Amino acid sequence: MAETHSAHEAPSGVRIVIDTCADLTPEVAASLDVDILGFPYILDGEEHTDDIWTSITPEEFYDKLRAGSSASTSAVSLGRYLEFFEQCAQEGTPTVYLCFTSALSSSYGTACTAADQVRASYPDFELHVVDNALPCACGELLALEAVRQRAAGLDASQLAAWADEAKTYIHGYFTLDSLDALSAGGRIPPAAAQLSSKLDIKPELSFDLSGALSLIGVNRGRKKALKSLVKSFKENWVPDPSMPVTIVSADAEKDADWLEAAIRKEDGCSDLSIIRGSVGPTIGSHVGPGMVAIIFWGGDRSEKISLSDRIARRVRGGE
Repeated sequence: MAETHSAHEAPSGVRIVIDTCADLTPEVAASLDVDILGFPYILDGEEHTDDIWTSITPEEFYDKLRAGSSASTSAVSLGRYLEFFEQCAQEGTPTVYLCFTSALSSSYGTACTAADQVRASYPDFELHVVDNALPCACGELLALEAVRQRAAGLDASQLAAWADEAKTYIHGYFTLDSLDALSAGGRIPPAAAQLSSKLDIKPELSFDLSGALSLIGVNRGRKKALKSLVKSFKENWVPDPSMPVTIVSADAEKDADWLEAAIRKEDGCSDLSIIRGSVGPTIGSHVGPGMVAIIFWGGDRSEKISLSDRIARRVRGGE
């Protein structure tokens, strides 16, 4: 069963809820006035709750994967969402849940079902469930700014609308050391992973407006892949000293160090606020050891969507 971690005892104004798929660092998690729902993951057949590296360290988790341990994940259950939302309703503070992207998990749909049931039982309770459409620590940047916007006076409905708009301004680019974990999870064919390993191909990935992963380039060798991340940052970052940048890795600290040093050499970036963190076990179960990512605020990604995506948005009603 998923656990809930809270950095506060008596919420006021708006209760903000996120989940561990946002890959917060323990330090950020402890400093934010938010509730954090722990996603479940299975390691060697035993279910655990992502508790932001409290019960296992990143090194221990990824060493297990390197040694051949199997890892998988499951969505937060309807019962857990019902239990948590009912607790929120009984407490009474208007609540906004910034949920992990529906493109990669069924949890958003389950959360919406639970929210409808709780609203029916507590018609005066204000509860908003927002699909953050953001994988990994992209959700951390959204949560950090959501807390700041709450402090600036946004109410629950305004904060939900803000988050739904703001998420398209968050960019994330990452590379993997191996495609084996994606292959094991059925996300790519095994033959593709084998060919990639044989040719030393390192992909650069990002995500689309729905939060689904997208391949944006391939590189021969790790160093070229890391340089490609720097290039993506330069092309899409919008300078704003008040907005931090996040660099996370799946137990690949030396490469993350290199990436941070390279970013700080760029114009206007020497004093940039950079949050360093580790990819949590929920996301890590799917990407495996070696992932490195850079996440930042940039231009509106919805302005760059393809013709095909524009047609899809029209089919969905212009959302």
